[in-house]
Amino acid sequence: MLRHLLTTVRHRSTTALYNHHYRHLYRSASYKHPKTPTPPSPPKPPKAPQKPQTFTFHDVTWEDPYSWMSSLQDKVAMRHMDMYMEQEEKYTEAVMSDTERLQTKLQSEMASRLDFDLSTPPLRWGPWLYYRRVEEGKQYPVLCRRLASLNDEFISHKSPSAGFDFTSGKRIEQKLLDYNQEAERFGGYAYEELSEISPDHKFLAYTMYDKDNDYFKLSVRNLNSGALCSKPNANRVSNLAWIKDGQALLYVITDENRRPHRIYCSMIGSTEEDVLLLEEQDETVYVNIRHTKDFHFVTVNTFSPTSSKVFLINAADPFSGMTLVWESEGIVHCILEHHQGYLYLFTDAAKDGHVVDSHYLLCSPVDCPSNPRIWESVFIDDQDLIIEDVDFSNSRLVLITREGRNFGICSVALPLLGRKQAVYLRELNPHFLPLPKNVCKISPGPNYDFYSTTMRFTISSPVMPDAVVDYDLSNGKWNIVQQQNILHERTRILYGTALSSAIAEKSTNVKNSSTNDVKSEDDNLWNDLSEFYACEHYDVSSYDGTVVPLTIVYSCKNRKDKQSPGLLHGHGAFGEILDKQWRSELKSLLDRGWIVAYADVRGGGGGGKKWHHDGRGTKKQNSIRDYISCAKYLVEKEIVQENKLAAWGYSAGGLLVASAINCSPELFRAAVLKVPFLDATNTLLYPILPLTAVDYEEFGYPGDIDDFHAIRKFSPYDNIQKDVLYPSVLVSSSFNTRFGVWEAAKWVARVREQTIYDPKHPILLNLMTDIVEENRYLQCKESALETAFLLKAMES
Repeated sequence: MLRHLLTTVRHRSTTALYNHHYRHLYRSASYKHPKTPTPPSPPKPPKAPQKPQTFTFHDVTWEDPYSWMSSLQDKVAMRHMDMYMEQEEKYTEAVMSDTERLQTKLQSEMASRLDFDLSTPPLRWGPWLYYRRVEEGKQYPVLCRRLASLNDEFISHKSPSAGFDFTSGKRIEQKLLDYNQEAERFGGYAYEELSEISPDHKFLAYTMYDKDNDYFKLSVRNLNSGALCSKPNANRVSNLAWIKDGQALLYVITDENRRPHRIYCSMIGSTEEDVLLLEEQDETVYVNIRHTKDFHFVTVNTFSPTSSKVFLINAADPFSGMTLVWESEGIVHCILEHHQGYLYLFTDAAKDGHVVDSHYLLCSPVDCPSNPRIWESVFIDDQDLIIEDVDFSNSRLVLITREGRNFGICSVALPLLGRKQAVYLRELNPHFLPLPKNVCKISPGPNYDFYSTTMRFTISSPVMPDAVVDYDLSNGKWNIVQQQNILHERTRILYGTALSSAIAEKSTNVKNSSTNDVKSEDDNLWNDLSEFYACEHYDVSSYDGTVVPLTIVYSCKNRKDKQSPGLLHGHGAFGEILDKQWRSELKSLLDRGWIVAYADVRGGGGGGKKWHHDGRGTKKQNSIRDYISCAKYLVEKEIVQENKLAAWGYSAGGLLVASAINCSPELFRAAVLKVPFLDATNTLLYPILPLTAVDYEEFGYPGDIDDFHAIRKFSPYDNIQKDVLYPSVLVSSSFNTRFGVWEAAKWVARVREQTIYDPKHPILLNLMTDIVEENRYLQCKESALETAFLLKAMES
């Protein structure tokens, strides 16, 4: 348009130009400019109906205007709930409508980073290699196996093609279970909780989730014929254990409140009824079973708020009764193993009446004549070298250790005979295996083969995709058998290949050491991303002087000095270590200059039992104040720009973050709460979904007056500030979560009711579909929504 005007002007005379300009000025005196269009008014949030109900407990009375949302048996209330959920869904869509292109871009980014090869690395057990693979165009995997003798150089399920070896003329792959067919059995949904192959490799026992009935159903399949066995055919199954070399199966069923309480024995191939071995009638006692790795025994663990016990069943003679081998007061963690006539117990129970801060290993001969049984300590307690976990093979004991924040894996030879007293672990000259930098978690693999010298572990780091590693304990060699290569957007599966052999060759050059600071000579072998993403650790002083570990991750290229937005993760519950492993969806934030931080607050793991206990129950405020201290540290040290800090919490971490927002709403610009625990008072007092003794141990028993007042104080729903501006919050929940969707809906409604309304600080409720966890592309869609929400909140 401008070019056209200039061209026209050049062809006019000066007089004509003057007259034109004069007439234009004259006309403009009466000309009215068009009005600037009024921007559309922001969508208004829905208002939930209020139906106040009064509650009184321990002489405390409170009113809940939204308690009707959890009245699942009230059909009228549920119709209102459905209508309200529709309004919330439309409101979230309206608020986020201006980010649709951004969401599409983010989803594309995240989907491009997904593993295209979903097959698992083969796991050797006896003569077989077991693995899962996904066939093209199918949603669920297929469980397969091959004889290792026919395929020593197994690389992936694609070689030989379709499991047929044209050289030998043999079909070497056997399909054991197609989960796509299982989905047809269970209404289009295939979610497996338990899966156990019998020690003779003839049967597969597994449980599938029956969505219509909301329980797990047990099936046993004959691996030779592929047919389902007629029995056992039980519902509400929570545990399995093979006995009698695979001729029989023990299983545990739950009651209507999902409490495991009965143990049955089923003889495979028999037409007789399954035999009831144990029924625990005390409603506070929970039952759990597992077989020892050598399949000689089955351990029966029972626990309640007052005691924990371990019984032993002879796997060769399950009807000979149960023998009590260990007991302790209160709920404690205890795992029992058997090795060549000795029982090994790994526990965190009190010692001599004194609470311990970490796990320890005990030993006792199977045929111990004394009653009660005498247990001897294997290692002397060493606070400089904490034992976090153990695993047994026939020839080696493997220990996952921690020195401060540094994790390690070491092994010592078995049997540990000829030692009459406990020793320091270092005195046994443990062989420490090589690890990459910044390890934040080590997870033992299935390791079914008790007689193998190779053990599998998954190594996690904030700046490295998870590496599945096989360690040969006999010679120290190690292979990365699976790891996603983010830089090339692919996954490598290595097994018997030249590359893994090269890795093993280099690893043998690493000298044996008595500490866990063993590093590979070539960190690139680990596919470490530290060249592009930095990981730093800080010590943050909390309100009472306690030092709280804080980890931050950022892009070396895209970080904006003193101007970076940040996202702070927290959990702080059940003694669980905060998940700091590399997550490819966070790459979209990192590459946009964000800081991703992790606060290891009290109540979580990694600091011993005291660290956990100092952040639970009546001490839950410690977790919340630790998290706030870490948030303030990020801003005050200018790691994150002021007013550009977001919070993120999942499940019990949602309680942590929501409570922190209640205390310091001005500290956060935005927050994402995923399936959060928000209505602690009502959930613990009047549980709609069954709770366990562990839940009450963690958050408190409302019947205890001190616990009750502590719950009232940290419950996010009961402590929302009035007439204060809250940050933007996205709450994601679904109807198929442990903490019901009503918790999220009630919290959202009350925050809108009590706080200052600002359309630039929306409180959104996002309802996820039930199948998100099973569909990776739906996961990308949800992650894209969360990321777009955070980016929008920072720019508003």
